[in-house]
Amino acid sequence: MIDVHKLTKQYAGRTAVDGISFKVEPGEIVGFLGPNGAGKTTTMRILSGFMPATSGSAYVAGFDVFRDSLKVRSAVGYMPEMAPLYVDMKVKEYLRFRAELKGLSGRVMRHRVGEVMELCGITDVRRRLIDNLSKGYRQRVALADALVHDPKLLILDEPTNGLDPVQIRQVRELLRELRSRHTVLLSTHILHEVEQACDRVVMLHRGSILANDTPKNLSAQLKTSSLVRVELESTDREVVAKLEKIAGVRKCNEEASNGEPWRYLVLRVEPGFEVREEVQLLASSAGWRLRELHRELPSLEDVFVELASAAETIRGGLS
Repeated sequence: MIDVHKLTKQYAGRTAVDGISFKVEPGEIVGFLGPNGAGKTTTMRILSGFMPATSGSAYVAGFDVFRDSLKVRSAVGYMPEMAPLYVDMKVKEYLRFRAELKGLSGRVMRHRVGEVMELCGITDVRRRLIDNLSKGYRQRVALADALVHDPKLLILDEPTNGLDPVQIRQVRELLRELRSRHTVLLSTHILHEVEQACDRVVMLHRGSILANDTPKNLSAQLKTSSLVRVELESTDREVVAKLEKIAGVRKCNEEASNGEPWRYLVLRVEPGFEVREEVQLLASSAGWRLRELHRELPSLEDVFVELASAAETIRGGLS
């Protein structure tokens, strides 16, 4: 669906996108991840036909973004971070207007507008002025606008920005519903959202790709230590010391127990070590009652921080 090769965008004195290459297959939900200024929005604008690149190539749905811009735009539904809605129009009126601009008319246009209003949960506000809608409803109207011409590819730039937790969950569920008919490229700097919604992650930092893999694989490949959480009952004052003697345990921290007989401990484990079996054997031999023992893999936030730190170290060494 998307095929990008050595894409570069330069501004005066600054390179926003630095020779990136990646592909997105049909039906995927791919997270475009990175901090502000990483090059996410610039790349999305290029793929949507809103901005030319300095060099490189990009294809969307088989069409060259630079030579077949109109065909690309008909295949893409683009929702920018700050959607430029016409706030003096009513919701249904606005969507019909946008549908006509995208080539729909008559019965097809009316059916499609009704369909996307239902899909995005805005049918109940269809007669209200957009200016009177909450931030969450405006985001839904913008998403309905991106969907109204039934594009093959949805490009969404920070679609959950400014939404409350309930609205964020609703957007996430909507994305899952859309995957059967649309490929989705989703830009965000909220790492938890990517873990919850995306099949694959493309991490950007300073205009370059740091990683391109599934969230699970990125977490599993991280070199940083993992955590093992332990809940046990014991009056042994040497619990922490004994746990720290297990091979691979870097540090054991005991959390507050609020006066309960059960103690909560967190083990930071060196890369490559699996200590849960040793903890269980130790608890059995020491007579501790064990109620919880589970391992936590590094989060995407841990992955990004480590990769970004490594990239900065390399950049520093070259400068």
